Amino acid sequence: MDVSTIIAPLNDDQRLAVSAPMQAMLVLAGAGSGKTRVLVHRIAWHVQINHISPYHILAVTFTNKAANEMRHRIEELLNTSARSMWIGTFHGLAHRLLRQHAKQAKLPDTFQVMDSDDQLRIVKRLLKSLELDDSKWPAKQVQWFINAQKDEGIRARHMSQADDFYHRQMQRIYLAYEELCDRSGLVDFAELLLRAHELLRDNEDLLAFYRERFRQVHVDEFQDTNTIQYAWLRLLTEGNNNLFVVGDDDQSIYGWRGAKIENIFAFQKHYPEHGIVRLEQNYRSTGHILKAANVLIANNENRMGKELWTAAGEGHAIGVYAAFNEQDEAYFVVEKIRQWVRDGGLRSEVAILYRSNAQSRQFEERLMTTAVPYRVYGGLRFFERMEIKNALAYLRLSSNRDDEASFERVVNTPTRGIGAKTLDDMRILARERGVSLWRAAECMLGEKQLSARAANALQGFMNLIEAIALATDGMNLYETVKYVVEASGLIELYKKEKQDKGEARVENLEELVNAAKLFDYDSENAENLSELDMFLAHAALEAGEMQGEADQDCVQLMTLHSAKGLEFKLVFLVGMEEGLFPSQQAVDEPGRLQEERRLCYVGITRAMQQLYLTYAESRRLYGKDSYPRPSRFLREIPPEALTEIRLRANVTRPASSSPATLGSMVDQNASFRLGQAVRHEKFGEGVVLQTEGSGDQEKVQINFRNAGIKWLMLAYAKLDKA
Repeated sequence: MDVSTIIAPLNDDQRLAVSAPMQAMLVLAGAGSGKTRVLVHRIAWHVQINHISPYHILAVTFTNKAANEMRHRIEELLNTSARSMWIGTFHGLAHRLLRQHAKQAKLPDTFQVMDSDDQLRIVKRLLKSLELDDSKWPAKQVQWFINAQKDEGIRARHMSQADDFYHRQMQRIYLAYEELCDRSGLVDFAELLLRAHELLRDNEDLLAFYRERFRQVHVDEFQDTNTIQYAWLRLLTEGNNNLFVVGDDDQSIYGWRGAKIENIFAFQKHYPEHGIVRLEQNYRSTGHILKAANVLIANNENRMGKELWTAAGEGHAIGVYAAFNEQDEAYFVVEKIRQWVRDGGLRSEVAILYRSNAQSRQFEERLMTTAVPYRVYGGLRFFERMEIKNALAYLRLSSNRDDEASFERVVNTPTRGIGAKTLDDMRILARERGVSLWRAAECMLGEKQLSARAANALQGFMNLIEAIALATDGMNLYETVKYVVEASGLIELYKKEKQDKGEARVENLEELVNAAKLFDYDSENAENLSELDMFLAHAALEAGEMQGEADQDCVQLMTLHSAKGLEFKLVFLVGMEEGLFPSQQAVDEPGRLQEERRLCYVGITRAMQQLYLTYAESRRLYGKDSYPRPSRFLREIPPEALTEIRLRANVTRPASSSPATLGSMVDQNASFRLGQAVRHEKFGEGVVLQTEGSGDQEKVQINFRNAGIKWLMLAYAKLDKA
């Protein structure tokens, strides 16, 4: 049989992974080593060579974007549809499973998926009903606790009896939250996974069916799985030895949100007859970049071990710049970017990566000052915007009156005179009678518990929802969304806002209508759901993945965590200082320091052609001035992979303790030192960035707080030292 179309594009190690026997397999895929290609070609191998039906294949990823790419590439390789395969995210596949077996999962057929914001609103209301002080029991902390328990597979009733008051109270809140969600038919993201695991665990016939159906299970980014995700995978594959996972222990950077690097090591114990293939050839970065990454990560303990290499040559050495302060750091980075563009590069090929979001301000200011377009990657996303969430709440409530999160969100949006007292009374009645807020509202109106004004306002809202449901019955999705956006009063509400902001909100609502028009309704896999319900589930599951203005030619700013999975020709890894990167918390906890080093490894391996590492000798962050030492990660990179970027000899800079490869140059005769605060009678306060010349020709470059950056002749400037 001709297998050339499957294996010809692969290197030797990739071929080993793709053509491996049908057994449990761990593929350790280094950064830029072609892991997605291996997964796609492994699935194609099963279909064409092992004659496994696409119906029997399951593939799990962490983002819808990755799932869509995998599906598209499989279809191209096999020249056939991949619709019968289950390819999706953990949350998306769990949602599909629960829709198909809602009754067995002890859920109503019309259960609604809550996103993080809606979950937080429910938690806030619950805390108020329990008469708990939100200063002592912050809603976000409670939300995190509940989700953390679910990620570990723990229900409130299964929590061990704690001796301390804090955990007893948290258990009480968790239990009340579960009861509220069950009563309202609401499911949060963590619940999707936990409920799907319980569904299979507690129904032997169903578990047997899915074990037989999914004869080959594939997992991408395995190092990012948490406890419940791995438990779900084990449940599906136990006894079949058919789990094929691709991951990299050196890129495990999400421990703070529940990811367990231990799963890679546990895999080898749980599947003793497994095979291992290492993908070490890198197709992204140059030799110097890979040398830095390899030597850096070798400082971590308990690694599976691998050595990235490339056939692309050594490339440029990694530039290291010691800035005087954060302003000088931003100045240096932006000037390098401008040079890149002048040399013919694209701005979209450039990324500025930082450890903390607070670092972005200086770069944004400098980019704006120099008119360089930029985008903060991971900013407010489409389905997370207030006006979009409000419109979706109207749609959800018209579909399911018992959706409490949606009721709370829009009962007084736009304002219709329903006061806080009325809402509080409604919540109390709902809790006492064990019903939803909608049913409690019906009771209050029927029993005439409200004043005439409050009753009219509440009845008007409920009539509006009923009218929307009646009017949209029989409409297609596009017509329904268009009608709701207009009938809800949201358009008129936002037209009254300040011009720019209001216009943007109206445009977003119009884009929601457009999204509904373009929505791809897959009736074959709709699990008997309407087009509207599928769209609402899509909105909840896709929240956080739609990036605005992604196609513009602009510089990308992002945190190191956001950079995972991306690549850029030119990368600046900024703020390489002790206490900032690695963070102070990581320095204090040895286990976290290893994850911080993995984060640095991820940052370095985002670079394709050129990489710059920068640090500041003084920095004002979080309202405080500090004089940090260069990051230990700089010292862990071999000197032969680095080159220090030195300033001209006549530029002043303060002395500092630096790594041996990073020198300092000081002009002792300069009138002002770099980083010094000064005051000008016209331009106000500023900070010295550079000095040039001497005597009557001496010039200084100053970043003034209100007037921006200016060059001044010292003989005429009349500067005072602040």
